[in-house]
Amino acid sequence: MKVTPLDEWICRKISVPSGGLSKNVLKEFQLEKLNTTLRHVRKNSRFYQRHLEGMPETINSMEDLGDFPFLTSSDLQAHSSEMVCVPMGEISRIVTMNTSGTTGIPKRIYFTPDDQELTIDFFGIGMSTFVDESDRVLILLPDTTPGSVGDLLFTGLSRIGVKPVRHGPIVNLQETLSIISEMRITSLVGAPTQLLALCRFCEINQGNNPIELKSILLSTDHVPESLARTLEESWKCRVYNHYGMTEMGLGGGVFCDADFGYHLREADMIFEIIDPTTGEKQPDGVLGELVFSTLTRKGMPLIRYRTGDLARFLSSPCPCSSTLRSLDKVTNRIDQSFLIGSEEFHLSEMDEVLFSCPDLINFQIRIDHDQIKDTIFFQLYSLRPLTEISHYYDAISSYLDKKQVNPDSYNIIVKTLTGFPSELASLQKRKVIENDLKQFAKNY
Repeated sequence: MKVTPLDEWICRKISVPSGGLSKNVLKEFQLEKLNTTLRHVRKNSRFYQRHLEGMPETINSMEDLGDFPFLTSSDLQAHSSEMVCVPMGEISRIVTMNTSGTTGIPKRIYFTPDDQELTIDFFGIGMSTFVDESDRVLILLPDTTPGSVGDLLFTGLSRIGVKPVRHGPIVNLQETLSIISEMRITSLVGAPTQLLALCRFCEINQGNNPIELKSILLSTDHVPESLARTLEESWKCRVYNHYGMTEMGLGGGVFCDADFGYHLREADMIFEIIDPTTGEKQPDGVLGELVFSTLTRKGMPLIRYRTGDLARFLSSPCPCSSTLRSLDKVTNRIDQSFLIGSEEFHLSEMDEVLFSCPDLINFQIRIDHDQIKDTIFFQLYSLRPLTEISHYYDAISSYLDKKQVNPDSYNIIVKTLTGFPSELASLQKRKVIENDLKQFAKNY
């Protein structure tokens, strides 16, 4: 088993000889870059001048970083332009992310060309984990805007000699399948439920467009184990996971051949796991909230940004023999927990229950909390009519029984929508909507 290419890539980035990467060498580099970043934001950002008031100018060890305040999504909504540390003329890309809630104020992330160059570099080296010059990679991610995720990935792949093919998110399953067959695509990069829909379509139309895939990279959303397993079994290829978010500059970490956990771009960022309630640092092996600080970004550096993702660093080393830490697969967000009866659930639990069932390509959940019972509405999406609706009722009920939820405390309603209309092409992320009808009744 080969070592993740991120080890040698980081050696080059931090100017140490090949094979010379160690945890201490990496920590020294991170500390130096962090102090440089702290000086940079204090000098150039009005927000950070206020936010870091009373904090030391530099730190002597990575442990000192724990004394610094966190950044939150609310900070980005309210102060993103004040976090910019270069003249606006040097900003080449602004990503606006709409948010939910009462204010609806969007988050904006600002990047310079050099900032995006860091992402291109990571995308290329991360993809080299499982593709080489013999591969043709179909990019099923947004790519029409310069600096978009698909555009950056196209450039990164081109630089390592791989043949990338632009496509964008899937809208017409047959057209996409024909492209894969006609262009002899060997690798796909896309959102989990989009590729699941394509896989289900292939199963329905067996033999019409023969394809031979070697690898798939799933990105932009959390990856259910059952979904990945379906892709691997149906297409007889390896499925790899990528973790990242726009705030990270799109790229964060990628699985290696060991399928053990994410290896992270630790020369560009520092990652911490904290207790979501107390903010205290968590030891390896303990679940908490993932926090990161950028080390090499100039346009809009982020110091101790709370991602809202639940994660943990694995205690044992990766079987690929990497020096880098391994982050366990990120499956849950703090804001994606919900109640059924008196029991708390995470969306990932429903992922595994429902995606284990045949034909499903996506779902949404709405829970109405009433005075007497919770009513759970499941909207299931499939490419052909779901003839065995009882199978889904049974799978959901069986799991709730396993979690010891009182069956008298809920009702289940399952509705289905068949086909792949264009509006479903954007339906990539599953969600749960909770309506507290008990509170509504009290107020009115």
